Amino acid sequence: MKHLGRGMKMDANEERYLSAYRMEDYDRPSVTTDIVAFTVRSEEDESWRRDSKDNRLSVLLIQRGEHPFINHWAIPGGFLRMDETLEECALREIREETGVNPVSIMPAGTFSACGRDPRGRVISNAFTTIISEESARLMASDDAVDAKWFDVYYERNEAEAYVLKLVGENVTLEAKLEAKGKQFGRTVFGIVDSGGLAFDHAVILASALETLRDKAESFEVIFDFLPEKFTLTALQKVQETILNVSLLPANFRRKIADYVVETDEYTAGAGHRPAKLYRRKETERNGIRKW
Repeated sequence: MKHLGRGMKMDANEERYLSAYRMEDYDRPSVTTDIVAFTVRSEEDESWRRDSKDNRLSVLLIQRGEHPFINHWAIPGGFLRMDETLEECALREIREETGVNPVSIMPAGTFSACGRDPRGRVISNAFTTIISEESARLMASDDAVDAKWFDVYYERNEAEAYVLKLVGENVTLEAKLEAKGKQFGRTVFGIVDSGGLAFDHAVILASALETLRDKAESFEVIFDFLPEKFTLTALQKVQETILNVSLLPANFRRKIADYVVETDEYTAGAGHRPAKLYRRKETERNGIRKW
């Protein structure tokens, strides 16, 4: 009797079954990962207030250097190797193609429409990550010609179509999508016009944005865009940038009060009024410490 791992054993019948089993008798689709990396970038104006910056939600894209969709812009990603997990594949691909090294990633959905890849039957497992502005420097490599941050503009127009506009340095992409229904509370998108994005990456991006906005409303992800210590104004601007709304400071501070802790520190620097710094509140659930 063979041992398969911790606490698992294989009996003789199962061993005979597996010895005769032929994996090649069954269709085996290829598996890829795509990783949607967001950051919030700031652009200082000439005002004396340090917090008076125009924040922009941006997404990381690479320009493909190979067929299919050569020279098209795409989400970083690639094929799963036999000796790695999906998460390991996603992290490896974004490092190889952009030089960015995410701290953590979150599942953003599985995309398995037939015909989504002209090379054959390919299923993509998408992930989302958040990159701090300090870590957002890029270096295109591997099979990518270039890597750029694109500012994201995403809205529903009067014709009930979703418009995904991505503005980068010297290049603008504009995809149009339609809502085909809902599954488990999430919008299922179809592509009307890919806008120059490769594969079905317009759908993956829109789905990741919907997830990001949903979590930003409940304060789950907005802390990850900022350093450990931050002002409440900076935190509010991150949420406003993601949700594309304006919030009343008093309402925001009332809602965020249970999630933050005051520190004894203030912003430093000449030319602006010091502001109190906060940090994310530490909580404990089921004996596990969480932030």
